[in-house]
Amino acid sequence: MIVSLEDLDLTKQYSYADYLTWKFSERIELLKGYIRQMAAPGSKHQRIAFQLVKSYGIFFDKQPCRVYFAPFDVRLYNRKKSLLADKDIYSIVQPDICVICDSSKIDEKGCNGSPDLIIEIVSPSNPKTDLQDKYKLYAESGVTEYWVVFPNDGIIQQFVLEENTYKTHGVFGNGEAISPFLFPDLSIELEEIFRP
Repeated sequence: MIVSLEDLDLTKQYSYADYLTWKFSERIELLKGYIRQMAAPGSKHQRIAFQLVKSYGIFFDKQPCRVYFAPFDVRLYNRKKSLLADKDIYSIVQPDICVICDSSKIDEKGCNGSPDLIIEIVSPSNPKTDLQDKYKLYAESGVTEYWVVFPNDGIIQQFVLEENTYKTHGVFGNGEAISPFLFPDLSIELEEIFRP
């Protein structure tokens, strides 16, 4: 049993089966089997996440789709390969926010397969993870819609999956409203999201 992150080789690839045996407090994700340490979110990050979760939560009340927020494990893989055993899954992420409409993907461990929509709030210390690594992983895994939130700039970039590639659907700033491509009846005022 691994009880400290220091006991792991960060250059080695691990599976979800390995991940389930680890008993330490640090938050991590596995991106294609490689460990990515996660920093605790700051107060601005938390305020933005709360406002987005609140907007989605109210909208989905009494609807089949559900909104989840970190820490919440999402196991990702190519859905064409069908459901995989824990030892065959190499990507476990904890998106800041995700929306899941297929209840069969939800189990006691989290989400088994791609959410319909994922929102990541960019960390100033490591923007590459959300803008490159997760961007590619989410597209490969079939996440239909992906939002990247830039807290310091007051901007949300919206991507929609088309033919296995993300296309920019819009870039929205403070003073504007954004609607998910998948849920056009939901309108979110960014002034509320980025309010200090």
